[in-house]
Amino acid sequence: MEGLSKREVQIIAWLEFYKKYFFTVDDVAQFFTSKTQRYNTIKRLVRKKRIVKLNKKKYYLVPIKAKSGSWTERSFILVDEICDGKDYVIGMWNAANYWQLTDQIPFQVDVFTTRRQGTYKILNTRIVFHRATRKKIDRAVVERIGDHTFRIQYKSESKQWVKFID
Repeated sequence: MEGLSKREVQIIAWLEFYKKYFFTVDDVAQFFTSKTQRYNTIKRLVRKKRIVKLNKKKYYLVPIKAKSGSWTERSFILVDEICDGKDYVIGMWNAANYWQLTDQIPFQVDVFTTRRQGTYKILNTRIVFHRATRKKIDRAVVERIGDHTFRIQYKSESKQWVKFID
């Protein structure tokens, strides 16, 4: 682990050991004596590309096995973590592909949310946030990948993104 301080190695090893790939600053607070020290260390780890900032409070640990520093996570899990598991729904071509209505693999993840908008590239995944109403967001089904849940459009609503309708 070239270029990492002793403390940075301790933090990464602790997160890896407990499999806390998605974590908050509070999760690693035990390694620091002050907020300034914590802020500077987190900032250095982001600059060294060992962690990736997902939102104001949450980060993603790039696993040690990612030798080149590039890594990817399942896009639906990534979106769920960015949105803290609430106020969003994954839609458009991603939903159609998930429900096996199309074989096309989307180039981006389209997310409808009340909280943010714009295009972001996080962990080699292009995520486009669209503004949506609470009504649209509430019309979602909760699905599961492994032990992680995410919110996605109903299959019936996803059919509009393919050329045929049952």
